[in-house]
Amino acid sequence: MAAKNPLSASEIGTLWLTYQEKTLIMRILEYFQQKALEKGQDADRQAINIMGGLWQELNHYVEIIIEILVNDGVAIPVGLTSEDVNLNAPELYQNGFDLMFTRVLKEVSLGMYTINMNMAYREDVMSVYEGLTTVSQKIYKLCTHYLLKKGILTLPPKVTPPITTEFINNLSYLKGLNLFGELRPLNNIELGYLHHGIEANNIGLQLITGFAQVAEDKEVRQYFIKGKNLALKQIKLFEDLLLESDVQFSVTSGATVTNSTVAPFSQKLMMVCIFFLNGFSLVGQSFGSFFSLRNDISMKNALIAKEIYDYNEEGIKLLIKNRWLEEPPQMENRSNK
Repeated sequence: MAAKNPLSASEIGTLWLTYQEKTLIMRILEYFQQKALEKGQDADRQAINIMGGLWQELNHYVEIIIEILVNDGVAIPVGLTSEDVNLNAPELYQNGFDLMFTRVLKEVSLGMYTINMNMAYREDVMSVYEGLTTVSQKIYKLCTHYLLKKGILTLPPKVTPPITTEFINNLSYLKGLNLFGELRPLNNIELGYLHHGIEANNIGLQLITGFAQVAEDKEVRQYFIKGKNLALKQIKLFEDLLLESDVQFSVTSGATVTNSTVAPFSQKLMMVCIFFLNGFSLVGQSFGSFFSLRNDISMKNALIAKEIYDYNEEGIKLLIKNRWLEEPPQMENRSNK
C-alpha cells in the first residue's frame, strides 16, 4: 500500500540515482573482495573486512530503497547487476588500489547524500540518506587509516602554522601575477585543494588505464584513453602550480595496473562508473574555482571543468548509442492533454 504522503518527484529521482550508484559500488566491491580472497593465506583480512562490511551495509539500504519504491508503486531500476561483473577475471589492479578506490567512491557518495538529503521530505527517505552518510563517513575513515598505516596514502604538505590573523587589504591578492611578475604564495585552502586534485586524479588515472586495457569496443577504448590523458593533464596542471610556489609534494596512487586484458566489469559498468566520477570531478573543479582567491588558479580550473564537461557529454552519447544508459523516472507528458 502506498504511503499516506506519496514520494515527491525529487525523492523518486534521488532514490533512483542512489540505487544506480549503490549497485555500481556493490559490483565493484564483489570483484575486489573475490580477488583478495583468492590470495588465501596472503589475503589482507583487514581490507577484506572493510569491503565486506561496506557491501553488507549497502545491500541493506538497497533493500530499503526497493521497499520504499515498491510501496509507492514505483518501478525498480535495473542498475548494475551480477551480469556486469566477472568474478573469474584475473586481478587487474594491485598494491592497495581496492581500498584507495573505495575511499574515492565514499567521497563521491558523501557529496551525493548532502544533495539528496536537501531534496528529501519524507521521514523514511531522510533516514536512508542519514544512515548512508554515517556508513560512508565510517568507511572513509577506516580506509584512510588503513592506507596511511600501509604507507599507500600520502599526507598533504606541511606548512608553518600562522601565529597571527590578517585581512586582505589589496586587490593584488586576487592576481596570479602582480605588477612585477611575482606570484603570490598559495594559501592553505588552495594548497589543500591542489593536493586533493592530484590525489584523486592519480586514482582515476590508474582506474581508467585498466578500463582502457580491457575494453573490447574500439570506440569505448578510445574514450577511456582520452580520459586517461585528461587525468594526466590535470595532474600536471596542479603539480606545476605547487612547484611555482616551491611546494615539495609526493602524491601517488601507490597502485599498479597488471597486464591482464580480461575485463572484470562490463563496458556498461565501466562507462557508468566514469559518468559518476566525471560528475564528482566537475563538483571538485567548481569548489576549487570558487574558493581559490588567485584568479589564475580559478581560470585554469574553469578551463579544465569545460574539458571535463565536454568529455562527459561524449560519454553520455556513447552510453545512449550502446543502450547502456537507463532512463531516469520522469513526469507525465501533458503537452497533448
